[in-house]
Amino acid sequence: QVQLVESGGGLVQAGGSLRLSCAASGSIFIINVMGWYRQAPGKQRELVADITSGGNTNYADSVKGRFTISRDSAKNTVYLEMNSLKPEDTAVYYCNLVMLSRGYWGQGTQVTVSS
Repeated sequence: QVQLVESGGGLVQAGGSLRLSCAASGSIFIINVMGWYRQAPGKQRELVADITSGGNTNYADSVKGRFTISRDSAKNTVYLEMNSLKPEDTAVYYCNLVMLSRGYWGQGTQVTVSS
């Protein structure tokens, strides 16, 4: 019984910024990893960024220097600050949580970057 609630998606012009949030609720015990994936139509879902319980972060090469992932452990919430957005960032963004080696997914939120 874990639910991931995402917010912050929308339409933005190239060069703009968005901040995504994902709050986990339910039977939360130990969260090993929280992160963000994205999927464009006809493409495979890919990792954007994740952060471990120890604060270690990983980023896709395509977003390094532009996106920043952070977390609020007390709120079981992960954030994704997206800056200098490009049209190629357009995708459905999914929140992901790994707890006790089991993965959970949010329903996804659309991010559209216009030229």
